[in-house]
Amino acid sequence: MAVREVIQKSDDLLRKTSKEVKNFDKKLEELIDDMWETMYTNDGMGLAAVQVGILKRVIVMDVNNMKLELVNPEIINQSGCDIEEEGCLSCGKIRGKVKRPMVVTVRAQDRYGYHFQITGEKYLARCLCHEIDHLNGILFIDKMEKE
Repeated sequence: MAVREVIQKSDDLLRKTSKEVKNFDKKLEELIDDMWETMYTNDGMGLAAVQVGILKRVIVMDVNNMKLELVNPEIINQSGCDIEEEGCLSCGKIRGKVKRPMVVTVRAQDRYGYHFQITGEKYLARCLCHEIDHLNGILFIDKMEKE
């Protein structure tokens, strides 16, 4: 495993849409392993591949001691409303309140290509939405409430 550089909000790559993963191979496993190492080294709880300069639809998250690897994630259902403060490894010390769904259901694949669904509430829902936004070129500062 290797620690990769986390790119910052000024990098145009963060505004691009990530591509679907089609090859579930050793290269993907290496990327995911490196993402875990990078996220933990930077005291993060979630990381999208685009944040390490790779335009692939891949996310790793560690929320409430639940470790998740999501490949090609897609929100298939959402409900409710929750407004809480967020931050991001690619946005430095910026923090702000963001309106997100209270509950989301996401369909994804694991590192081997197997499909699964996960439903998250409150904090897990927020993290899923935040990281999936990254895959679509959206940063939390785009949705942050103006004070």
